[in-house]
Amino acid sequence: MKSAHVELGDIVHGAAPLQRRAIAKTITLLESTRDDHRARADALLTSLLPYTGNSFRLGISGVPGVGKSTFIETLGLYLIDRGHRVAVLTIDPSSTVSGGSILGDKTRMEKLSVHERAYIRPSPSSGTLGGVAEKTREAMLVCEAAGYDIVIVETVGVGQSETAVSGMTDMFVLLQLPNAGDDLQAIKKGVMELADLVVINKADIDPDAATRAQAQITSALRLFGHHGNPAHAHAVHGAEAVHHQWQPRVMQSSALQGTGVDAFWEAVKLFKTLQTANGKLGARREKQALAWMWERIDAGLKHAFRHHPKVRELLPQALAQVAAGTLPASTAARNLLSAQAGQA
Repeated sequence: MKSAHVELGDIVHGAAPLQRRAIAKTITLLESTRDDHRARADALLTSLLPYTGNSFRLGISGVPGVGKSTFIETLGLYLIDRGHRVAVLTIDPSSTVSGGSILGDKTRMEKLSVHERAYIRPSPSSGTLGGVAEKTREAMLVCEAAGYDIVIVETVGVGQSETAVSGMTDMFVLLQLPNAGDDLQAIKKGVMELADLVVINKADIDPDAATRAQAQITSALRLFGHHGNPAHAHAVHGAEAVHHQWQPRVMQSSALQGTGVDAFWEAVKLFKTLQTANGKLGARREKQALAWMWERIDAGLKHAFRHHPKVRELLPQALAQVAAGTLPASTAARNLLSAQAGQA
């Protein structure tokens, strides 16, 4: 990667073309694995922190084919028309050959990607657990510092990506197809428990199926423990008082037709109002920041372990012995950790 010099002022106060280039350079710097780039990236990110935290972070996931990109483009254009600036961080599955992005979301959001009040950054997941790019959290902070007040994180919708994205956003939205309710066994309980809002997209294809799916998923949410809390039984849908807790709900939309987007955004605004008033939004961000710190520590320790000279020397034999069944895995692990500690 070419050495990239980025001024703080270009990100925070730069004119549109200059700012976009500065954001791109900064995120590329953050994604670099070179030690000197990492040190510069850390310093720049720290200087940006006072300008971050002012956006609403929205996570969107769903199985391939559910229409995530169309939904996000329709939503993004809707928000821009209402004065917002929208950043979209899309996480593509990585090619096992080149390591690059496969889907290329930027090409699937043609109108949004060229709008001056939008910024789209596709990133390969690079094999990261959960299908979420390792630097997505940091890229989100850069976009916030640049004044984007809505940051959308889109995931591949496979594996543990939903868990990863719900752990870095303020609200997690799960998109489903109209026939999703026909087989609730296909809907993972863990994913439903994470969802703050479920949207039946492409509802125009089969309105009856979409209505059935809405009813069945709503029932499933109750079974999973989201609904039915006696303390909130008196809450009125759409008009909760600010001291009430948010109750996850299911709604329909057709991103292609542009229907349901206004109702979706009203639900998001209500979620933000309720969760801000009861302190849960702030607590969620604090918990996420600490979890991310420990996750990075774990990753750093693992990296240091694998690159320790003595460990690298002993690892091939240990792997062979464990694979052959001549050495217990636990013993091999202790031996390798002891080797690292002995030469730390």
